[in-house]
Amino acid sequence: MLREAREAPEVVARQAADADVARVARQIADFGPSFVVTLARGSSDHAATTLRYGLETHLRLPVVSAAPSVAGVYHADVSYRGALVLAISQSGGSPDLVETLAQARRGGALTCALVNTPGSPLAHAADLVLPLHAGEERAVAATKSYLAALTLGARLLHAWRPDDHLGAALDALPGALRAVLAQEDRARQAALRLTGDQPTLVLGRGLHSGVAAEAALKLQETAGVAALAFSTAEFAHGPARLAEPGTPALFFQGRDATAPFTAASLETLRGYGAKVTLIGDSAAGQAADLPTQPTGHPLTDPAVSALAAQLLIAHAAVARGENPDAPPRLAKVTRTV
Repeated sequence: MLREAREAPEVVARQAADADVARVARQIADFGPSFVVTLARGSSDHAATTLRYGLETHLRLPVVSAAPSVAGVYHADVSYRGALVLAISQSGGSPDLVETLAQARRGGALTCALVNTPGSPLAHAADLVLPLHAGEERAVAATKSYLAALTLGARLLHAWRPDDHLGAALDALPGALRAVLAQEDRARQAALRLTGDQPTLVLGRGLHSGVAAEAALKLQETAGVAALAFSTAEFAHGPARLAEPGTPALFFQGRDATAPFTAASLETLRGYGAKVTLIGDSAAGQAADLPTQPTGHPLTDPAVSALAAQLLIAHAAVARGENPDAPPRLAKVTRTV
């Protein structure tokens, strides 16, 4: 898991060399979708959550998340005519995703698969295919393939609607990822705060809400920690009751428009007595335990935060005596129907 996470800068560099992104973006723009549907499960769905914020803020297109069981289990044909359906998958082998994408294509949607296995069933079901360029991933927990989905989504948005600041941020991204990797010793030390048996709160907002959900999943599957992810905006609506004195919390502090709101949430959470591990920017009088380098754009910052979380969580799993590469009861490819 750690070795594959460390490959993130090279993955981003391979994506930058792929001219197909511009071609696919032109075909999507020519189609002119009136809305976007994301289709994914697990880590890929968390990447889709971040992409949703990107699509709606950068392109002003409404985005909905498809429920694969609608086609796969209920066998209901949903009309996605006029939509762009973006499927994200590491393996491209889950039957419910394949069936949903095929049904959407038959119904008049333009379908595009962001997949790490270009010859997979999901890729064959799509009109357009963009490889993640993550390379073979052997650890059960998705690391570089999840990061590849985040960064490829940002690259597609830039190709679809060019933005000088986003373009510069994409160019700077490998360096920002390498800066995170240089802090691995710091991540190893911070990981010791997440090795207990208490339920752990994981919080972020906006573009970082999907990163928080992914971090909670990683804590669950690799370290065996009962992690619960929440948007800081939703946390105050009930889940705040869970924040007792001493409750461990992993908190993502971004540098975008959510920053003042998440900083206020961080101050409130610390006031409850929670033991907060902070990733990203310093806020509310707390220095970041794992500070991240600004990339220069809100759409690329989540990848840097996600890599920091992967290092932290992998070391937490090892400190708890777990093998993050082969968690019990889990397999690399999950085929849901």
